[in-house]
Amino acid sequence: MELLDRRTYYRAFQSRDARFDGRVFVGVTSTGIYCRPVCPARTPRFENCRFFASAAAAQEAGFRPCLRCRPEIAPDLAFWRGTANTVSRALALIADGALDEDEASIEALAERLGVGGRQLRRLFQRHLGASPVAVAQTRRVLFAKQLLHDTRLPMAEVALASGFGSVRRFNETFRSLFDRPPSALRRRSGADTSARDGVTLKLAYRPPYDWPGMLAALAARSAPGTEWIEEDVWHRRIELDGERGNVAVAHLPERNAVAVTIRFPSVKALPAIVARVRRVFDLGADIATIDRHLARDPKLAPLIARRPGLRAPGDWERDTLTISVDEGAPPAWRPWHAYAAQHLRMARHG
Repeated sequence: MELLDRRTYYRAFQSRDARFDGRVFVGVTSTGIYCRPVCPARTPRFENCRFFASAAAAQEAGFRPCLRCRPEIAPDLAFWRGTANTVSRALALIADGALDEDEASIEALAERLGVGGRQLRRLFQRHLGASPVAVAQTRRVLFAKQLLHDTRLPMAEVALASGFGSVRRFNETFRSLFDRPPSALRRRSGADTSARDGVTLKLAYRPPYDWPGMLAALAARSAPGTEWIEEDVWHRRIELDGERGNVAVAHLPERNAVAVTIRFPSVKALPAIVARVRRVFDLGADIATIDRHLARDPKLAPLIARRPGLRAPGDWERDTLTISVDEGAPPAWRPWHAYAAQHLRMARHG
């Protein structure tokens, strides 16, 4: 699905407007590359630009990711939440590797979601402009690209962590997409390290972000011995498929990102752990838009002015939000309800 308001998006691209980062990707027909709106490269001519709602849509149209602006680190906007829970749940399953195996099928994924395969494809086209398979393939490529740029994991571990069935398939994909082997994209030098030793990745968000508010909310619900906060860094012991490790999340306000350090024996678990961190810290929220709409309520307006960027923490185990208006009520799927409840709770309890 190509976006139609081309003049507006081109102006955002010309001015490198960060408000559009993660909302739109620009495919440049003269180079075959797709970029973020904040790309520092020279702005191409208008007639050479195509605009897409997601990285997957741009990649499915035949464009390859830019090596300068790095689409893999763009803010991940969950704009489909609340209006298409099926897409949100499908993306969570894809992040956990639901379409990584060769025998995996759209029909099997759709059955887990309680819909038909045709309906699932239609929902993905409507909200993301790409098929579920294209979204899964793009996720694998972009996650691998981030690991290549930001870590010293061996190539075999990068391939496994990204959901590629083999190193050969991993190499073939990168050669066909970038016309070079994966090792040519690696920037860091030095000895290889394993996931067990620790992997640190930066995950972007759209500002503002009330980090003290998030830590306060997490501290209020933390389980002793499982989660704790030390020097403004959130720590959690984790267990997946019988293996144990830990994760630490620190704030990088100057980069509008969080730094996630993961120590875990199985490198294949990295995407699932990253997806859980995104969920817990609500990194996909378009918080400026949410705050602007909630501020229309006269009772919420002063609370939002006092704490702009306050977010609703997610649950580590389930793809739901944990904040609700009434104590003991089931978690709400609609995120704005949860943000309003969080503002009210912080006003009552500090």
